[in-house]
Amino acid sequence: MKISGVDIRPGNIIEYESGIWKVAKIQHTQPGKGGAYMQVEMKNLIDGRKTNVRFRSADTVEKVRLDTKEYQFLYEDGDMLVFMDSDTYEQIMLPSDLLGDARPFLQDGMQVSLELWEERPISVQLPTQIEAEIVEADAVVKGQTASSSYKPAVLDNGVRIMVPPHIGTGTRIVVDVYEQSYVGKAS
Repeated sequence: MKISGVDIRPGNIIEYESGIWKVAKIQHTQPGKGGAYMQVEMKNLIDGRKTNVRFRSADTVEKVRLDTKEYQFLYEDGDMLVFMDSDTYEQIMLPSDLLGDARPFLQDGMQVSLELWEERPISVQLPTQIEAEIVEADAVVKGQTASSSYKPAVLDNGVRIMVPPHIGTGTRIVVDVYEQSYVGKAS
């Protein structure tokens, strides 16, 4: 589907210079002289390159539609991750760097969504929130107010996040995977 250069939005997947790009940020600029344009920051989903491109309203790009399929994470084999198709039980291996910063949050048996382009996996989406256990938390400093102060803590997967003062070691909490932030106590 063709779209105008000024209709590009963050999160769109577009085809540009024979590559597949995910739009990270946009900025609409209307200079005093000349026509308006859209400054677009994009990341190549195949090789990971980043670029900034200017699109005018007369420019058109192809918006790509990706297929999504549910997979289950089985195990890690070196720097490769093994996933199983939930329908056909077929297994595929993908490089662990495909997950980026969300990699430590991947758990055995976790259901994930793979985005496929022309039957080729190009990204892995984990659930936005997971449960984790605090294995190490700093002591509360006396005199801190509970409303605005957070203290550092380490999760069972090794990730450091900031948690409210009342959260201690051994507490199970809900964590936002992509923001790497505390959401609440697990029920």
